Amino acid sequence: QAEVAESGGGSVQPGGSLKLSCVASTYIFSSCKMGWHRQAPGEGREFVAGIQRDGTTTYGDSVKGRFTISQDGAKNTLYLQMTSLKTEDTAVYYCAADFPGANNYYWCKNYWGQGTQVTVAS
Repeated sequence: QAEVAESGGGSVQPGGSLKLSCVASTYIFSSCKMGWHRQAPGEGREFVAGIQRDGTTTYGDSVKGRFTISQDGAKNTLYLQMTSLKTEDTAVYYCAADFPGANNYYWCKNYWGQGTQVTVAS
């Protein structure tokens, strides 16, 4: 929809870092608590990280301690700093105006980005 758009994906070696960005329209960013999800080839979509209004963050078990979600309200932008990347992190990463436990307005879940590919390999 381009109302939510990710960028920053690419290829990196195991142990490396990558930072993803997601720009959302003002009405979406101001109304919906946002998060990141990913989908590996042949797999279902997996929750990665979410952030509350007060800055409280939630992470999927597989990325805890390695990924950090943050946001910049002035830029309507969500970030995902990924460090200590593993080959298992290879997936298409999606930014969405919702995440498990966000308790957003019912319509927020309809807004997703197009996805950005992250490939971790030697």
